[in-house]
Amino acid sequence: MKDKERILKSAREKKQITCKETAIRLAVDFSLETLQASREWHDTFKVLKEKTFYPRVVYSGKMSFKHEGEIKTFPGKQKLRHFINTRPLLQEILKGVLQSGRKEC
Repeated sequence: MKDKERILKSAREKKQITCKETAIRLAVDFSLETLQASREWHDTFKVLKEKTFYPRVVYSGKMSFKHEGEIKTFPGKQKLRHFINTRPLLQEILKGVLQSGRKEC
């Protein structure tokens, strides 16, 4: 397991690794951290995708999406809740997904 994480870390930094003189390029990060973040953001991601906000889960578990022509990035659901508090349209879209009483994982 340690080797896997070491290889992934190296690949992220270099964007490519070599094995037996063959270049390997990793296009998708499937580290445990990224997979866990994807699970945590799944419901929010699904709703934003349906409403064409172009959501993404970016490395280190952050969610980003396009809002009013800008890409907004949030490290956690609490920051996203804070952002949507002043945006009634987003509050309506995400009301069933980001209830204020739910705890973050």
